[in-house]
Amino acid sequence: MSKQEVSESGACCSPLVREPLTEDWAGDLARMFKALGDPVRLRLLSLVASHAGGEACVCDISETFDLSQPTISHHLKVLRSAGLLDCERRGTWVYYWVIPSALQQLSAVLLTESGPVVPSAACAAEVPA
Repeated sequence: MSKQEVSESGACCSPLVREPLTEDWAGDLARMFKALGDPVRLRLLSLVASHAGGEACVCDISETFDLSQPTISHHLKVLRSAGLLDCERRGTWVYYWVIPSALQQLSAVLLTESGPVVPSAACAAEVPA
């Protein structure tokens, strides 16, 4: 099942514990997870998602990082190619926003039957405060 089929049908994925992923859908999800595997891209997605109004201008995003504008643009392009962000040019600036259905797909596929995974005391002890 491709991202397009999921969004057109309005259906959401079932957790991995209920049924195995199809080859196409696993490929789509892997592209999204791979894009989020880079700390800069994960932060970019978070910045856009948490920005007032749900969208952020590239001019606001760039100031947060000690990276060149072409590098920021590359990371934003990877997130767009993975289907996690969309954008629109307004004058000289480009505005980005998160695609909610993509985040819903990622979170839904990782759910367990009992609900979200809660870190155990052992895991919490390993995380520095």
